[in-house]
This record gives sequence, structure tokens and C-alpha cells, in this order.
Amino acid sequence: MEIIKDKEFEGERPLFGSRDLRLENVTIHAGESALKECRNIEAEGCRFEGKYPFWHVDGFKIKDCLFTEGARAALWYSQNLVMTDTLVEAPKMFREMKNLKLDNVRIPNALETLWDCSDVTLNNVEVEKGDYIFMRSSNIVINNYRQQGNYSFQKCRNVEIHNAVLNTKDAFWETEDVTVYDSEIDGEYIGWHSKRLRLVRCHLKGTQPLCYAEDLVMEDCTMDSDCDLAFEYSTLKADIKGNIPSVKNPISGSITADSIGEVIIDKFVKAPADCKIEIRNA
Repeated sequence: MEIIKDKEFEGERPLFGSRDLRLENVTIHAGESALKECRNIEAEGCRFEGKYPFWHVDGFKIKDCLFTEGARAALWYSQNLVMTDTLVEAPKMFREMKNLKLDNVRIPNALETLWDCSDVTLNNVEVEKGDYIFMRSSNIVINNYRQQGNYSFQKCRNVEIHNAVLNTKDAFWETEDVTVYDSEIDGEYIGWHSKRLRLVRCHLKGTQPLCYAEDLVMEDCTMDSDCDLAFEYSTLKADIKGNIPSVKNPISGSITADSIGEVIIDKFVKAPADCKIEIRNA
């Protein structure tokens, strides 16, 4: 493997088409597409300032690097990425990518990040300003994750999340086959129009959660005092510890809780309108 060390590059495509290349303490200044159409690339201790540095790349490892704000849209249309111990200040990262692993990565400006990606693994990742993160992505496994940003995981498929704190309204809209374990989800209108969303030992905050959900499952979950008007037009099996502030017009299934502030079944309920609602130990 060729090694380039302690160098600086700028302008258009300075390392275009490289193969079997290791960069150590390299700076990519302003310009475009520094490492486009490359294969088998390693970068450690590097700084990326120019736009679109890694497009159409197959097989690359990025460790202890910095992507400044100028390196926007840095990783698109690529596959087989391992990124560790890296700070990503640039927005619109990771698009149309396959098989990517992020470990100990911080993304403080994650606007429109991780769109249309598949086979994604995140561990110890922190995200801020992450509006619309993970749009239309699939086959995702996440552990130890912190996120601030709304409209997350929209239209995602096959997602598994452990030990997360998600500050995000309109999360998990139109998702299919998402399971969240041991996490806190803080945001209005969680999980609308989802299919087979499963929440295990999670705590929810925010008004009107989990409406229009199909085959929703909740196991040993808790709901905050602002989780009112829950489950409208949903089919579900929910086991809630503590109180549910209010339940409105679920379609079918079952809801069990220690207490429920209010159950609203009105003329707008939809057939079959046979959801079984129980107070535990009543």
C-alpha cells in the first residue's frame, strides 16, 4: 500500500482514481472530489476541507479525522466504509451508501445525513441538528446513540436501536419493522403510519404518540404526562407501566396499563373498534 504522509492537496481531483492508498496527517484544502472513484483507501489523522472528497469509493477506513463544514456532502455513492474516532462538522453526509460502520463518531451538524443508505451500523455516535436523518434507509443497527433533530428515521426499514436518547418529533413515520430497546424518545407525533413498530422498555414523551400505527407492540414501556391522545386509529398490543394520560379511538388489539387518565371512544372510531383496554390489577 502506498503511503502519503504530512502532505497538503487542493483543487480538483488531486487523488482521483487512487488504489491501495494510505493517507497520514494529510490535509485536503478547498476543491472538489479529492478521492473520487477510488478503491481501498485509508485515512488517519487527516483534515478534509474541500467538497465531495469521497464519492464512488469502494473500501475505505477513516480514523481520527476531521471533516470541516466545507467538506459538505463528503461521502456519497460509496460502499464498505469503516469510520472511527472522527468529528464530522459537515452537513449532508452519507448518501446512497452501502455497508458503513461508524464507531465513536460525532456529527454536530447532521442535517440531511444518512439518506438512502443500507446495512448501517452505529456505535457510540452523537448527532445534533439532525433533521431528516436516516431518510429512506434500511438494515440499520444502532447502539449507544444520542440524537437531536426532528423527522428522523422516516420511511426506514429493518431498524434495531439499543440504548438511545432521541430528541426528535415526528420520528419513525411510515417505517416498517423497527424495534427500539431501552431508550428514551422525546418528541411529538411519534411513529405515525408505522408498520410493526416495537418498543421495549422505552420511555416516551410528547403529545399524540403512535397514531395510525399498524401492528404496534409496546413491552414494559412508560409514557410521560404529556403523552395524551395516544393510539388513535392504531392496531396494537401495548403493556404500559404506570399511567397513560389519555387513549383515543384505537382500532383493535389490547392496551394494558396501571392507570389511564381518560379513554375517548367517540363516533369517529373506526371498525372493528374492538380494542381491549384494561387497568392492571383493577
